[in-house]
Amino acid sequence: MNVYLQQLLEKADALRTQLSGHRPFSPAALAKVQQALDIAYTFESNRIEGNTLTLQETALVVEEGLTIGGKSMREHLEAINHFEAIAFIKEIARQELPVTQQLILQIHALILRGIDRANAGRWRTVPVLISGSRHTPPPPFMIAEEMEHFINEFERRENEGEHPVLLAAFLHERLVNIHPFVDGNGRTSRLLMNLYLLRRGYVIVNIKGDLDHRLRYYTALEESHTKAHSQSFRQLVAEKEIEALQAYLKLLS
Repeated sequence: MNVYLQQLLEKADALRTQLSGHRPFSPAALAKVQQALDIAYTFESNRIEGNTLTLQETALVVEEGLTIGGKSMREHLEAINHFEAIAFIKEIARQELPVTQQLILQIHALILRGIDRANAGRWRTVPVLISGSRHTPPPPFMIAEEMEHFINEFERRENEGEHPVLLAAFLHERLVNIHPFVDGNGRTSRLLMNLYLLRRGYVIVNIKGDLDHRLRYYTALEESHTKAHSQSFRQLVAEKEIEALQAYLKLLS
């Protein structure tokens, strides 16, 4: 681990401690902050994947149940499903349930609910390519084995005391690397990463979907997949966790 990454982790831990000092929060204030942050996370995560709903439109769909003219039913469902998936991972984090293959399938089922019934909550049975990437995900017949190795490695790292932010980054990076689903891999991976962060007392990382942020995000993932070099992605996740903690503290104050 380089010095910069170590400094990032120390800063994230200090901010987490500062946030813990604010607890217990006012229920009304906390609900308002979380609602706004969850809608922003839904908007950005879906925007990364090509959803064209604006932040305001996402809020209207999620909060008011409105239909936005000129937008597809899929885009509406993506907003609703993702927002509900956030509530699901928060509940799982509160219960401190372990990360399992079944849990990952449950998250994915929520993401594609009503969009792709044939594939929601199921490992893919066809080969896939990642657009713009030189990485080729494993063939379908290897997914079960790859997922088993993935969970085993995660458990080993956790038992060895690896830093939670690094473990969260690993969950995201490795699941995208396997690419076990026909669609929804990115959103599921980001939700899994954030589930683990929440479970360990951190807050949700929100990676923005504009061109510059998306390019850095994809470049860091590409390095980890094709060069077996995860440093850039780890640093990105740590930086975004710090930003999220700072934003949360600012809103609460």
